[in-house]
Amino acid sequence: MWSTHFTLQPPIRDETGIYEFVHAIGEKHRGAPSPKVEKNAYHAAAFLDSRLGDLLARLSRLKFSMTSAILLVSCVFTLFLVAVTLLLNLPVVLAFLATLLFLLLQYLIGPAIVRGSTHLRYLDQGENPWLESIVSELCEKSDLEPPKLAIVLDRTPNAFIFGRTSKDATLAVHEGLLRQLNKDEVRAVVGHELGHLKHKDYFVVTMLSALPLLAYWIAWGIFQTVRWGGSSSNNEKGGSVKAALFIVAVLAYAIYIITLLLVKGLSRLREHYADAFSAYITGQPRQLQSALTKITYGLSLSPKPTTHARTFYIGDPAMAKLEFRRIVEKREAYDLDRDGVLDERELQLAMEREAGSAIYSSNRWLSTHPPTYRRILLLREIEEEMNTGRYSNERVYAHV
Repeated sequence: MWSTHFTLQPPIRDETGIYEFVHAIGEKHRGAPSPKVEKNAYHAAAFLDSRLGDLLARLSRLKFSMTSAILLVSCVFTLFLVAVTLLLNLPVVLAFLATLLFLLLQYLIGPAIVRGSTHLRYLDQGENPWLESIVSELCEKSDLEPPKLAIVLDRTPNAFIFGRTSKDATLAVHEGLLRQLNKDEVRAVVGHELGHLKHKDYFVVTMLSALPLLAYWIAWGIFQTVRWGGSSSNNEKGGSVKAALFIVAVLAYAIYIITLLLVKGLSRLREHYADAFSAYITGQPRQLQSALTKITYGLSLSPKPTTHARTFYIGDPAMAKLEFRRIVEKREAYDLDRDGVLDERELQLAMEREAGSAIYSSNRWLSTHPPTYRRILLLREIEEEMNTGRYSNERVYAHV
């Protein structure tokens, strides 16, 4: 039976001085809410009294991006298959049928692949009343049907949501998230994941995420075939076949890069929208700021390799390792007061500078998530607007 109360514990021994800062954030926001937090919660309640359906009127950019991603990825992949059929003298109609068949197959088996790759365990009703109550409360405010709940026996702090429809969606949380974050932070993370459920972007990611991988495996397989297929220098027909296969492999790799950038671009955008949704549905954007910092820190310490399912997570382990590795390497430069510990101001300055570095910028295009610092900046802008008492449901996504 899972405990309904979790304490913040470092996953491994830390000598960087960063953990003290992360721990301080969590302790700062424990206990009774501050007047500012109560004020935010009051405004959030007023906001939620209005029709929550009006929120979706501000989702035009995300809707456009999702629709464009589906059309562009599908069209690019179909054009690639058309080129293959022409090179192999096959009916062009096979290219369209193959694309539709693969999208349908991914739609049907995508959730099963995520379940199998993450080794999650579904919770029985009443097994974790505390978590169930948080999900039920926020689902009621969001006008959503509660998703199925699952636990991943992993000590890294993370969470994700996946499924085909809102009725069969699953919200999975890592054991590490429940143990390293306080209750308000976990609530903010749940709000973020329910944002994906409200926006229905998880469905698009589930359907499209395998297409780039398929193009990559096609390119790799053909390259290997051409490389180890033997010499055909004395066989004109064999040489022509090899040339055609090489062209197909190059096209497949180009399609892999194009579709990967499209899918990852959508993935980064949807995280900002989910962050904004969590801030307004909970009324406590500061808690999500704290949660994201702890998640990024915890993931940066994990020795585990990244998985193909990382697009679904609230935090990307690969991005987290990049963010904190460079900060630790330059720790002395960022420790302005020379006390051996990076405080909040110093860490924020470090993350801001690293976010603008050339190496960081180049990696950002290939990342599934926005840099943590940019996500925190967005949440701060929302918090400042909340504190004025002038925000409304029309302004939920104005800062994205």
